[in-house]
Amino acid sequence: MLSDLRAPILAGSVASITGTAASIGVVLSALTALGATPAQVATAVSVMLFLYGALSIILSARYKQPISIVWSTPGAALLVASGTYGLGFQNAVGAFLVTGLLLTITGLWPALGRFVSSIPKPIASAMLAGVIFPFCTAPFVSIHDYAGIMLPVLIVWLVLYRFATVWAAPVAVTLTFVLIAVQLGVQEPTGSWLPELAFVNPTFNIAAIAGIAVPLYLVTMASQNIPGIAIMKTFDYQVPFKPVLIWTGIATVAGSVFGTFALDLAAITAALNANEQAHKDPKRRWLASTFGGVLYIALAFVVGPLVSLVLSVPRDLILAAAGIALFGTMINSISTAVETVELRMPAIITFLVGASGLALFGVGPGFWALLAGVLVWQALSVGATKEKA
Repeated sequence: MLSDLRAPILAGSVASITGTAASIGVVLSALTALGATPAQVATAVSVMLFLYGALSIILSARYKQPISIVWSTPGAALLVASGTYGLGFQNAVGAFLVTGLLLTITGLWPALGRFVSSIPKPIASAMLAGVIFPFCTAPFVSIHDYAGIMLPVLIVWLVLYRFATVWAAPVAVTLTFVLIAVQLGVQEPTGSWLPELAFVNPTFNIAAIAGIAVPLYLVTMASQNIPGIAIMKTFDYQVPFKPVLIWTGIATVAGSVFGTFALDLAAITAALNANEQAHKDPKRRWLASTFGGVLYIALAFVVGPLVSLVLSVPRDLILAAAGIALFGTMINSISTAVETVELRMPAIITFLVGASGLALFGVGPGFWALLAGVLVWQALSVGATKEKA
């Protein structure tokens, strides 16, 4: 019996630890940029870990599939950019709640899901690439002031990316904080292990809904949920999309008042739990994601000191660590953005608008990038149709 559990426990542990280590810097940067207090940051991270751990256990056990639920790392990257426009954390929380409602409605109303799917993936990927572009350059910008930290980290990342890709980001991010502690003398984290729950009263603002809720929803669908379904199909799993969307949407709404943002299907983590290393028998691989869920819940009770440590680090280095964690996302997004020749122009325009940091009427670049890309796509499509006629 123990030998039967060894592989899924190992796979679930690797997926949960690497996924959390590689992305938590982005999540902390996002919440801080939006104006959350340290207590609110700790609460949001703890509640998110608990919620998607619980959902991973429940959905995996219910459908006997390795269904992994996580926070939206691409969405967090989008939120870092949104934080520069001073909308306030209460308005951001209101936007998170709207995102959760949109995810729930998508599960209940398939037509909305089809509409989102009709937006070309290259354009959605280009929007994400443009928004995270400044953060992916942050590690190199930081070399000017922190060469002793960033150069070793980048070298380690490159070596691991060549020989052990799955460990490249988490090890590099961990090394970043180790070198920061050694070279900058960051104090030992203080505070209780379990954060006190800090309730946030959501407020609703049109600019926040347009600039945060809608782009966050679209990025979550295009960069997490839809790829997550596709990845699971490659392992011959037919994920029950409707209940997954409904439950992640409800959990997002419920957790939003504690500062949590979008919960969704995992993509890379899903692959780690669904491949043959998780178990030789595909019908037993659900144990990997279930154990991963247990580990997430355990992590939810020890985030206090971790958040305290990260928030004591210079902001430039937090952004640099987040940028390293997003290298893989940038690579995938750029590759997808240019894969279809006919869509390269609208995708590139989308990327440039996103990378420009354009903000109008208090709405951030994610929304304008997507709008620009869709308009260019439609304009070129109409022109091409007339020429054929």
